[in-house]
Amino acid sequence: MGELAKIESFCELSKTNLTFKREVSKDEWMDVFKALKQVEGCVQFWIGDCLAYRQQKWGMYDDIAEETGYDKQTLKNLKSVSENVLSTVRLPNLSYTHHAEVAKLTPEKQTEFLNKAVEEKLSVRELRSKIRKDGIEFKSSGLPTGKYRIIYADPPWNYGDKRDGRTTGAEDHYPTMTIEELCQMNINDITQDNAVLFLWVTSPLLNECFEVIKAWGFDYKTSFVWDKVKHNMGHYNSVRHELLLICTKGSCTPDVLKLHDSVITEERTEHSKKPDIFRSIIDELYTYGSRIELFAREEKHGWNKWGNQL
Repeated sequence: MGELAKIESFCELSKTNLTFKREVSKDEWMDVFKALKQVEGCVQFWIGDCLAYRQQKWGMYDDIAEETGYDKQTLKNLKSVSENVLSTVRLPNLSYTHHAEVAKLTPEKQTEFLNKAVEEKLSVRELRSKIRKDGIEFKSSGLPTGKYRIIYADPPWNYGDKRDGRTTGAEDHYPTMTIEELCQMNINDITQDNAVLFLWVTSPLLNECFEVIKAWGFDYKTSFVWDKVKHNMGHYNSVRHELLLICTKGSCTPDVLKLHDSVITEERTEHSKKPDIFRSIIDELYTYGSRIELFAREEKHGWNKWGNQL
């Protein structure tokens, strides 16, 4: 039985909703949840609805992240959006990320802004701007106080991809930021005079990212290459790598003179999730000093964190 057929034997599926046809056991639920990960193009609402069902019936779901290979914070985010945006409010001709943008609003405001997004063909960024202009504030985006020596950042780059007039790619997973918006972040204000920046970027934005590096007060030095093993379709080639740029402000060479291989091979898992080995390399090279992860997805011991996916 194919993975989609396995899911459909238990569930009713639409583009924006998953509901179980009958009461299921924990084992049956786990079969469905594991199958979701294998379905190409599976929308995030299915995963969130599946998690909401489990919590309502059996309580918390913290035990399943490791068993199923999902990131804990990703599961938390998906369930939160599914619980806050009711199936009656969801619109099939909008992306999941459009719905995530309105998740913290009242149901009435959710309907108002989602309908406006359809009528005016708003991108996620344009929808976010409309909501803010209406006087509704999102979770505070202010940067933390303090001065940091080590900065690790995985920005939500905006690729400007569209298909049939709709955003695709990263915008379907999380709110993105333009080069201008990233440059306007006052990262220079939260870094020490001598600091190091480890910045994730993909090849299509390699040229533009140097504007961000300069705006944040750093100079490019070198890079690591993450060999993801699995391929993604690109415009000019089949892409299986991503770049981690090393940039410094003042003088901030490594504390430990160990030369790691510049190419690290780790099979990719969830969208945008980076292997823990890179953070471990940073900790090994830079043994002291305050450190922060920007656009963080999860908490890590010894690191401060900032980001809207926490």
